Amino acid sequence: MARAGRKKRAAAVTRRVFLKGLGIGGGALGAGLLSAGAAPMKTDPATLPGAALGPGPVSISLKVNGQAKTARVEPRVTLLDVLRDRLDLTGTKKICDRGECGGCTVLLEGKPVYACMMLAIDARGRSITTIEGIAPKDGLHPVQRAFIEKDALQCGFCTPGFVVASVSLLDRTPRPGLDQVREALGGHICRCGAYPRIFEAVLAAAGRAPSPKS
Repeated sequence: MARAGRKKRAAAVTRRVFLKGLGIGGGALGAGLLSAGAAPMKTDPATLPGAALGPGPVSISLKVNGQAKTARVEPRVTLLDVLRDRLDLTGTKKICDRGECGGCTVLLEGKPVYACMMLAIDARGRSITTIEGIAPKDGLHPVQRAFIEKDALQCGFCTPGFVVASVSLLDRTPRPGLDQVREALGGHICRCGAYPRIFEAVLAAAGRAPSPKS
């Protein structure tokens, strides 16, 4: 019995010593790895395939009005804030900032989107057109000219969103009817109530006379 007890205690001590030694060795190994890898990673995490972005700022590349633009932003920043605050494209208006008024509308790959509802990182590598990029270099876009001729604005704060959305409509449907114009601009709010003139301007830009019932 005594002999068996001595063997049992010896085995227990051996296991404790082994585990203790393993812990010390593992800690030393871990310290060695940390020391060896202490240099910061030079590769931007945003460029690694499948890498999670954030929570700190990351570099992004955008194609805005045909030009390559770069910005360093936190992943939570919206496309609207990048356009206005980082790229100085203030024609895109920040009004409701919750996807209700349409004042921040831009074209993403030719389709109208609310810039306040889109994260800037989701627009990477995609073509973006703001109100600043609508007009050709030698003049105004036909929609812009029609808005001026038809006096389709009062305060003008919502006008960029209406113009951008109208350009998108005419690109898709060059000869829209009044109902199509109303539907295309249904997500836009004009607090001055200039809707009849706005609809008239879009129809004029399309080469159509407004309906007598408009």
